[in-house]
Amino acid sequence: MMKADMILISEAVFTGTSDQPEPLAVAVKGNKIMEVGPKEEVLAFKGEHTEVVDVGDQLIMPGFHDAHLHIMLGSLFSHYSVSLIDAKSKEEAIAKVKAYADDHPEEAWIVGTGWDHTAWGEKDFPTRYELDQVLGDRPVVLLHAEGHYGWVNSIALKKAGITKDTENPDYGIIYKDEAGEPTGILIETAISLATDYAYDFSKERLRDMVEQFLQHAAKLGVTSVNDLYASRAHEKLEAYDVYQEIEEEGCLTARFHLYSPLSGDIEQAKKLREQYNSDKLRLAGLKQFIDGVVTGYTAYMLDPYEQRPETRGETAYREEQLEKWVAEADKEGFQIRFHSIGDGAVRLGLDLYEKAQEKNGKRDARHALEHIEVVAPEDIPRFGQLGVMPSIQPYHMALMPRESHTTQVSDEKQAYIYPNASLVRSGATVSYSSDYPIVPLEPMIEIYHAVTRKDFTLKDTWNEQEKVTMAEALKAYTSASAYSVFREHELGTLEKGKLADIIVLDRNLFTIPEEQIPETTVELTLVDGEVVWSQPQVAVQK
Repeated sequence: MMKADMILISEAVFTGTSDQPEPLAVAVKGNKIMEVGPKEEVLAFKGEHTEVVDVGDQLIMPGFHDAHLHIMLGSLFSHYSVSLIDAKSKEEAIAKVKAYADDHPEEAWIVGTGWDHTAWGEKDFPTRYELDQVLGDRPVVLLHAEGHYGWVNSIALKKAGITKDTENPDYGIIYKDEAGEPTGILIETAISLATDYAYDFSKERLRDMVEQFLQHAAKLGVTSVNDLYASRAHEKLEAYDVYQEIEEEGCLTARFHLYSPLSGDIEQAKKLREQYNSDKLRLAGLKQFIDGVVTGYTAYMLDPYEQRPETRGETAYREEQLEKWVAEADKEGFQIRFHSIGDGAVRLGLDLYEKAQEKNGKRDARHALEHIEVVAPEDIPRFGQLGVMPSIQPYHMALMPRESHTTQVSDEKQAYIYPNASLVRSGATVSYSSDYPIVPLEPMIEIYHAVTRKDFTLKDTWNEQEKVTMAEALKAYTSASAYSVFREHELGTLEKGKLADIIVLDRNLFTIPEEQIPETTVELTLVDGEVVWSQPQVAVQK
């Protein structure tokens, strides 16, 4: 009998094929799961050199698959920037920027993220002049918490060549004061005017950013990711060639599924699909934006904003342009993912996919809509009917105060803000993700908000009817995400013959109080049967 390289044993193994963990053992040989079953049966595969890991009642489960994040942007903001997430005022944010700049004299540009003026209790955006007072000699670019607008100082505007005469780029706004002078706020694609200079990194820096991400992901039990095009503002960070170098060296410790921009250049997309097509690094599809965000009034709504009745937001591209791109990419067999936050964008996204089906014929395309922060109830059943995947980030609902959304839509729409359970149980397959670095990479935070629906205060429940069960949340973060990249036959559940991407948590998520979920940590992470992360206390027996 062939012997296992490793056998994992627990009283709580969540295979993902049922809704509760079971007392089981998992045998691993090479990069595959060779058996899953009762402990006594699986121990028959124990040989002289088999490692046996008995974790008691700690939870063994498939590795997490984050279905929507941004590898390079996340690594930049985690390791090479100032975090303003905890800043409680504009003054505190500025002080953090100054302190970071003083501690990093080698950085030509100061990059930061996470500020939110609404959380500071301010209605108006900050300005460049406030940054100039503490840092006038080095350029600064600070991304908002949602990533759709930036705050820069005067020298950053100068280096970017932005003056009172600079026109707005397509789907972008350079905020200007009454005198026509730029205020230091850049909206949507206008951010790229600064970041194209700020992100001029060496290949060594880019490689280090990838390696930092891999270490971070392994520690959190994230074994697969969907790396989505992050917008025109961050194209300079694209590093597919660096990913491939690391993979060819055998050092890629997570599976990367790439989504390049849907832009009408179908020949370039086909080249990328051919170039990146391995087990751990592949082009999985194309991604683009339909709209922006609610807080910037750029999310595309079916009805006018309550506080800005003159606008419903707008689409990033003309509908006819999007329709042409979708039909062309769909015909070539590409999966498409659309950023779609407003209920108008969600409806348009569904319409675009439906028109592509009518034109090209229905196939198992698994197109997706990302975020879905507001949805019309009559559109919810359309996901399942059209085979479109909702891609949800459960923590987004607690990223900022409720008022950022509740004050912008009518009373009738309040129950349809940040839907979750209604989509999970609609007949569609829903995948979970973080949208890292908009929020931390930690899956436990997403799981917590999915099952509790705790809002910004972490005390109050918001739209309680949208809670899901622990099993539903874990499946959305594992098997559904594997399904999102057509890999459910080899990833996402613990079954014989599947790839051995397995994690061990320090407690059983099904039995602990809800408030302990965010405290849960990963004890052991396997990718392809290899240990890529372990806590020192993990007991391995021969």
